Amino acid sequence: MSTPPPGHRHPDAPATRDDIADLSFRVTGVRPLDHAAVPTLVFPLRITRTGGGPVRSVTLTTTVRIAAARRRYGPADRIALARLFGQPDQWATGLHPLTWAQVTTVVPPFDATTTVDLPVPCSRECELAVTTYFEAVGDTEVPLDFLFSGTVFHTGPDARLCTSRIRWSEETTHPLPAGLWHTLTARYFGGTRWLRLSPEAHDRLSAHRTRRALTDWDATIHDLLDHPARHPAGTPAAPDPAGAPWTP
Repeated sequence: MSTPPPGHRHPDAPATRDDIADLSFRVTGVRPLDHAAVPTLVFPLRITRTGGGPVRSVTLTTTVRIAAARRRYGPADRIALARLFGQPDQWATGLHPLTWAQVTTVVPPFDATTTVDLPVPCSRECELAVTTYFEAVGDTEVPLDFLFSGTVFHTGPDARLCTSRIRWSEETTHPLPAGLWHTLTARYFGGTRWLRLSPEAHDRLSAHRTRRALTDWDATIHDLLDHPARHPAGTPAAPDPAGAPWTP
């Protein structure tokens, strides 16, 4: 069989247009970002041009979601995740994806393919759904979805600058070992947890610490939990003279 000459297109092959860019995406791994100010995981993203002219730049928005329905859960997991998804008998409709992050990246010029890093910050704030999820699943594997949108600036016919939108159907998947998230956040936060409090709750907690002469916030919380009868609900608290902000 003879080899078709360069530029020859098979009669059954779909036509391509130089004025419409077409890109495909694939996440190739995950690693911690060294020396970052906050705990950050980096996902290398391989971008391939499958249609249109050479790319001059891309304004890329990536939404990272935990595909919660794409894995199995044991009894202990189901109990821990009830706060997010309801009771297990509700999971047929309640096990929805969890949005983790939205990352905007400016991709530099390339012809056929390039690789860029997607930095995703990691928080251990207890009120975040993502934190609750990672705490519940321990060190198992977490399925992630990456959804892409944005604008491609590329070379069109007659070397003109053209723009195209990334197709909404463009997405890819990649697993994340949850142990990597736990190790990274523990390195930054030292095993502590962050709680978000209203000013009123903080003032009451601070006043209780002052009255009891407790050494730190951890001891204050333990005192309230260990001796609930000592602190009946609705008891007014004196204002905190120190007014110190709460830290874990």
